Amino acid sequence: MASVFANSAAATRGRDEVYVAAVPLRATKGPAQLLMSSAYTLNVWDLQHFMVVIKPFSPPTHSQVFVCDFQPKDPENIYTALEVLSGRSVPGSVLVRKLTKLPRNKCWFVGSSKLDAVDVAINFNKSWETHLRIGQHDCRDYTNGLVERLTGRKLVLEHLRSVAGQS
Repeated sequence: MASVFANSAAATRGRDEVYVAAVPLRATKGPAQLLMSSAYTLNVWDLQHFMVVIKPFSPPTHSQVFVCDFQPKDPENIYTALEVLSGRSVPGSVLVRKLTKLPRNKCWFVGSSKLDAVDVAINFNKSWETHLRIGQHDCRDYTNGLVERLTGRKLVLEHLRSVAGQS
């Protein structure tokens, strides 16, 4: 995990930490899935799925992190993929999951939250419009919006892209 913001470590004492992580886009098994995995491996920025990871400060969750993301309801369905590729809106889903630790790769510390970050994320998710449209209302918009609500940092993905030198 890398920190892309100067003096970030001192600002996190006693606060929930906020990270952004990237994973391969999900696709139907076969050639589409191979293409998405290859794009991720080659660091093709626009073909990655972004999500927010919250590492709570307070016990007993110190050994767990929460992952929040927005994706199509059925991301591996070929018809969903065709709708998305044609620029149409598809039903989306906001997910919150627990992991035992932070992802090792493509996970960047982006700040800390003065409030209970999990509660802020839950409230943010309640108001998030769940119709997904690539390039207009997708995982990037969700990640930028949630990170801004948690840390005050705007357009965090654009900043990450510029400092990470991604294509």
